Amino acid sequence: MRRLIACWRLLRVLAHIGRGLAAVLSARAPDAARREAVVGAWSRRLLQILEIELQLEGRPLAGAKMIVANHVSWLDIAAIHAVVPEARFVAKADVKRWPLVGRLVDYAGTLYIERASKRDAMRVVHQAADALRGGATVAFFPEGTTGPGPELLPFHGNLLQAAIATAATLQPLALRWHEPGQRYSESARFIGDTTLVQSLWMVLCARGLAVRLQWLPPAPVGHADERRVLAERLRGELARTLSEDQHESGAGLAPCRPGS
Repeated sequence: MRRLIACWRLLRVLAHIGRGLAAVLSARAPDAARREAVVGAWSRRLLQILEIELQLEGRPLAGAKMIVANHVSWLDIAAIHAVVPEARFVAKADVKRWPLVGRLVDYAGTLYIERASKRDAMRVVHQAADALRGGATVAFFPEGTTGPGPELLPFHGNLLQAAIATAATLQPLALRWHEPGQRYSESARFIGDTTLVQSLWMVLCARGLAVRLQWLPPAPVGHADERRVLAERLRGELARTLSEDQHESGAGLAPCRPGS
């Protein structure tokens, strides 16, 4: 039964992606308000199709800001866009080349970075700073890749230089994926040798999957001129938030894997 439900969800997801592509390809240089409306509606609908409950604590700040969040799933961006559709994410450059999804990501105003190039990192820092000066919201995952959830990976603070240079507001965001009996969802994790196809299948099979967005108070940049110190401070705040026992533990459902 779970596999049948997963297949039905997959068909609906593919149809949803198709409708999104049609809307994007037919659009002619949409203004910011139109783009945000499309991105927000598309992201919320994706979560609904996957039957992912979106839970919120606190609220994002209005106006220009830099969102700094932990990274667990490839669905993190959709979860954040469902609430903050104006957010421009910093993503690795190869995402732009992903079939189908890459065009949607590009439409959302994503800033792309070649992670192996220090020179390219500086280029993106300047782009992010320009966006912040222009009143935009920039979001990034300082871990640089997805982690297991409760344990944070080391933070890379290069992009924080954009916030320091512009004295922009920083807002930490704690993402917690969970499902019945699991404080930190195994179905949502995208780590290790797990492929994107395997991860998608586990999400499609999950029951009671939810993501909790906990907006933390703004973190002042002040006169900080050491991004590494700022990165460690933000990492500490997010780690403390994620370590709090906010969901009951117990015997949960085993995640659905391909072939199960």
